[in-house]
Amino acid sequence: MEYRYLGRSGTKVSALCLGCMTFGRETDQTESHRILDRFLDAGGNFIDTANVYGKGASESIVGDWLAKQNRYDIVLATKVRFPMGSGVNDTGAGRKHIMHHLDESLRRLKTDHIDLYQLHCWDRGSDLEETLRTLDDLVRAGKVRYIGASNYVGWQLQRALELQRSAGWERFVSLQPQYNLLCRTTEWELVPIAEQQGLGLLPWSPLRGGWLTGKYRRGMEGPPEGTRADRDETHGGFNAWSLLDRDHTWNVLDAVGEVAAETGGTHAQVALRWLLDRPAGTAPIVGVRTEHHLEQALGALELALSAEQDEKLQQASEPELVYPYDFVFWAQDGR
Repeated sequence: MEYRYLGRSGTKVSALCLGCMTFGRETDQTESHRILDRFLDAGGNFIDTANVYGKGASESIVGDWLAKQNRYDIVLATKVRFPMGSGVNDTGAGRKHIMHHLDESLRRLKTDHIDLYQLHCWDRGSDLEETLRTLDDLVRAGKVRYIGASNYVGWQLQRALELQRSAGWERFVSLQPQYNLLCRTTEWELVPIAEQQGLGLLPWSPLRGGWLTGKYRRGMEGPPEGTRADRDETHGGFNAWSLLDRDHTWNVLDAVGEVAAETGGTHAQVALRWLLDRPAGTAPIVGVRTEHHLEQALGALELALSAEQDEKLQQASEPELVYPYDFVFWAQDGR
């Protein structure tokens, strides 16, 4: 297992983070604990969940497992922002909501502190200074070690960092955005901010809801039944077949398949290795439903991509620029 610093903090985390969104939903407690045990045996120490996953079920499953471990060996991350009930104040990033649900997360996780407490998404209804001061208070109270953000756009993240610096409040040490070979617009603003500000980058959905696992091939007329693309097509979601059934997607998947054949790795391992090799990357968050899926993800750590293979993936997955990014990047070429 590789270990990397979590942003500019002095804490090291495993190069793969185990995402627990499936726990209590697709994966029962027994299998979840097997997955956690295997991850720990492989040297993994970084676990990510959220209070909203299974409306607390994921945190409870992790907590039952965590109670039997050496707590200090685990870097535990969770998140807050989305509704946990129907109350009018039971959502958002206001002080009342954050403080109440932190205590609820601590109870379910059976611990007295969270190592990385993350805002799950920007909240336009809450004053940003109130949100950031609340997070600072939680760190000073010893309930939280580090704080991070997830699902922010560039100006929101930069504004938060500037407020934290000017007020002397605890800074974000990490950013958790969607980032994968089918979602590289993250590189337009968020990745440069992370690099310049020293934030650890924790990509979620590194396999784009299964699209980068090899189960989708050019020429298919629809998604396999029961897949994420199938469910999102019916119920709505950004992995829906109709949203990704386009030439750019198939060009990326073709390139991933070619590199997989050249390296002997799986499609998923190639996609994960590409993320692991990004300069700003810290730890992709791998969400797995079974122990077999975890073994496949761990295999990415043993894979090596040549410069030529990395360039093949880069070229195939390059997103089309839109204004103002096209003009700004064009101007940087000296024109």
